[in-house]
Amino acid sequence: MTDHDTPGPRPVLLLREIAFADAQALLRGYGLALHLLDDGATIPGSYWGECEAGIIGSDVYVRGDTPVHSMLHEAGHLIVLPEERRQAVHTDATDSVAEEDAVCVLQALLGDALPGVGRERVLADMDAWGYTFRLGSAHAYFEHDADQAWEWLRARGLVDAQRRLVTP
Repeated sequence: MTDHDTPGPRPVLLLREIAFADAQALLRGYGLALHLLDDGATIPGSYWGECEAGIIGSDVYVRGDTPVHSMLHEAGHLIVLPEERRQAVHTDATDSVAEEDAVCVLQALLGDALPGVGRERVLADMDAWGYTFRLGSAHAYFEHDADQAWEWLRARGLVDAQRRLVTP
């Protein structure tokens, strides 16, 4: 029996459980650099602290124990920003509710682009971590309550009319 088979809350997927090179290549496609730090190291630019991903400019910082959804969320904040705004980011990327909502959708789409991850795992991990949505789950938000976020992403060329990720 593995940890994933035990009853109770399912642990979130960690960076050490996927191929780092895949995550690095995904972010590189958006002009971002992914930096893997040693376990226990302080993560620069981490809004939530501990093992959560950090962002500074075009750099995303993680450790092996960083949740994949955290890396995708913070990278998503940088992906949606124009270059001139991106370079000014340190730790906190936005004060916009619309942008935050769009990033929640984007991180699930980015999960589909990572082998062994997928949107369903990202959405489940968002719930396990403690994201809250009006309809009660990240999946319900993604499927039924995120029309404004989808439109926000489409207006910026990040998704197409069929709600598919537009890759750079």
